[in-house]
Amino acid sequence: MDLQATRPANPVEDAKWSPFHLKLTIYSSGGPFLDGYILSIVAVALTQLTPELHLNAMWSGLVGASALIGIFIGGLLGYVTDRFGRQLMYTIDFVLLIVASILQFFVHSAWELFALRVVLGIAVGADYPIATSLLTEFAPRKHRGMMLGVTVIAWYVGATVAYLVGQWLLPIGPDAWRYMLASSAVPGIALVILRLGTPESPRWLLQQGRAREALKVLRDIYGPGASLKHIAVPDEKRTRTSYLTLFNRTYWKRTLYVSGFFTAAVAPLFAMLTFGPTLLDEYHVLSGSSGYGSALISVLFIVGCVPALWFLNRLGRRATMIASFAVMTVGMLLLGLFPKGPLWVIGLGFLLYALFSGGPNIMEWLAPNELFPTEVRGTAVGVTTCISRLGAVAGTYLLPWALARYGVGPTMLVGALVTFGGFLICLFLAPETRGLTLNAASVGEDVEMESAWRSSERRLRVGR
Repeated sequence: MDLQATRPANPVEDAKWSPFHLKLTIYSSGGPFLDGYILSIVAVALTQLTPELHLNAMWSGLVGASALIGIFIGGLLGYVTDRFGRQLMYTIDFVLLIVASILQFFVHSAWELFALRVVLGIAVGADYPIATSLLTEFAPRKHRGMMLGVTVIAWYVGATVAYLVGQWLLPIGPDAWRYMLASSAVPGIALVILRLGTPESPRWLLQQGRAREALKVLRDIYGPGASLKHIAVPDEKRTRTSYLTLFNRTYWKRTLYVSGFFTAAVAPLFAMLTFGPTLLDEYHVLSGSSGYGSALISVLFIVGCVPALWFLNRLGRRATMIASFAVMTVGMLLLGLFPKGPLWVIGLGFLLYALFSGGPNIMEWLAPNELFPTEVRGTAVGVTTCISRLGAVAGTYLLPWALARYGVGPTMLVGALVTFGGFLICLFLAPETRGLTLNAASVGEDVEMESAWRSSERRLRVGR
């Protein structure tokens, strides 16, 4: 049965696609774009800066993983955006990113580069809970999956652009890596300018008791028919903004599910993308032009996200996730079992993994935003991102060591084992939220409940 057919139209949840939604989607995609760019440009830069800065295997792994370490720290700032709002930090975090990007041009030692890239990661990690929470809280239910899916595609667009920019800059000379790393300041500056004037989330304003401001934003965006009853949550269903909320009786399984599949998806993925040129050289594919090969792999990830947007809305979140992890595991097994196989086998392995990673990649940001309420939505995105980045850091740091010690085959088999773990997590824990309002998905209540509306209207009358 169509869930929307059983309830009256909600001008917020059932709003038509508008220029505002388009702009917000593009601006919110800036963080993922820069994340993909920053993590991938270093893959090309490492080929030059390794001899320039005299990096050994340890420092190569640390530089490759440095931004991920920063993302882990920055993700913890999701709590700050739940306490103090989405709008302010929506712009401030990119100012930090711009400064750190430019300073990379002037580094002369491994530890300086490591420190600056940790700062870059903090800025990007902070943007995840800020931007995706803001986007989710404005998104109509019909378009929520698509809008958040675009942010994931932006990550791979950023990665693809980074590989191409890196390959194009290589002929400059031995200092080309400095220009590569500093180049992330350019899109950063553009996004700071574009994000100016973005409104605060009305759901967050209402949760803070600022009902008049919330109503004004609603009517400015959705028209005079929008009211607080369309976003209100009953008082008895509201929760407190705290890290501990994520682990209480209501939400601990959701936290385990999101952080578990998130880790299983990104640990092999980030290692593969960060050291894409190195991996392709190990497989003797596009030797000497592996930056272009890495760009091609990123394009495959983009292509995989497009049908995933349709599957998540048509087949549902749960079925798409289970099927995706199953096929991704097969792809990793091919890479692990046939490291010296013919080109078509290697290509098929990369193809299966990349094309079917679209579902989990989109759900990495869709799931925590749907499954947790406004009071802890940013906190949930931040914490689950942090947990996943522990796996990503481990995978990225250990990959060059594992390749040197065990070879590419056994290394990819470990990746297959991690991916299979994601399959099991989805099989036993994945819920279904397709077609639900944001409140119904996060707290199990319909937004038009009379008790919620009356509570919000009382707050409005007393001017809160």
